[in-house]
Amino acid sequence: MEDFPSRFDVVAISTNERVDLLLRQASQFKPEGVCVCSPTARDTGAEIASAVGAQFHEGEAGLTEMVARYDADIVVVATVGFVGLMPTLKAIERGITVALANKEVLVTAGDLVMAAARERGVKLLPIDSEHNALFQCLNGCGEQSVRRLILTASGGPFRGRQPETLAAVTPDEALAHPTWNMGRKISIDSATMMNKGFEMIEAAHLFGVPPERIEVVIHPQSTIHSMVEYVDGSILAQLGRTDMYLPIQNVLMWPDRVENGFEPLDFAQLGQLTFEKPDPEGFPCLAYAYEAAARGGTCPAVLNGANEVAVARFLAGEIGFLGIARSIRNALDAHTLVSDPTLEQIHEADKEGRDAAQAVAAGTLG
Repeated sequence: MEDFPSRFDVVAISTNERVDLLLRQASQFKPEGVCVCSPTARDTGAEIASAVGAQFHEGEAGLTEMVARYDADIVVVATVGFVGLMPTLKAIERGITVALANKEVLVTAGDLVMAAARERGVKLLPIDSEHNALFQCLNGCGEQSVRRLILTASGGPFRGRQPETLAAVTPDEALAHPTWNMGRKISIDSATMMNKGFEMIEAAHLFGVPPERIEVVIHPQSTIHSMVEYVDGSILAQLGRTDMYLPIQNVLMWPDRVENGFEPLDFAQLGQLTFEKPDPEGFPCLAYAYEAAARGGTCPAVLNGANEVAVARFLAGEIGFLGIARSIRNALDAHTLVSDPTLEQIHEADKEGRDAAQAVAAGTLG
């Protein structure tokens, strides 16, 4: 927005608890609406809204209220977790293009969301670097032309570690991502490789390619953001710096290509690009995601709900790192599948997964 002020007007913005950033952005962009989700930050959020002359919205419901109230050409859904679902559906209902940077929206309710988007003729443009890479490589080509989608993964901070050494890792170690600067929850998902499992499910919904034709490969340099192999054997890869600025710009400017201030990628300095297979023993969450995708229905919502709670408990020191996978396994094992769920049943499945993860005993490692 700052680099292209003539192209954008910000009509509403939100935060969970980063009121410091909210104050700077609200003062600069003068939005009509402001939303703060975290209860501990809402009083400050209300003060900021008043100071800039904006309407104040609060809590998860406030996100949907903002989408319903203000006129926009595009809604960027960049929340973390299940909370992004209802604002996305409201944007689709209003016929507004959605720039999606929230995996959990399609993980939990992909069939419903994509059906609604098709019915309303709404575009869902992916911001996540991997899905944006696939979006660019596909360039409108249909599923029938695709042999497989290849999602690249950095491998996270524990790539190459022996499984028996993971029980004692700390939250600080798990948060130390080797290539990307991400939020706490996403960083832990990367460390467990659940993030890549979520990306697989999201890609299946976005591009109409079944999970068994979506592969994950470890690429430590994080220079190739994903690849498409076509039925004729040709493979297209999207490369770029490890900076979310680039996929965000691609989506917000789409279909235009606009010059920015980034230096060209120096291939000689890169040296080499390497690849390896994921370790299913050390990182079972990726396999759990494929299982949930194969079962379909309410299983991905249970998977996501359990993961959100388990990650929060790990960060709080209530369970060990391996307890995250154990919590998810328990939730999936206890769940009775609903194959064609309603929105209400998806909400129920999300709660079931959360409750199951919360019931895992404190101190559990795996």
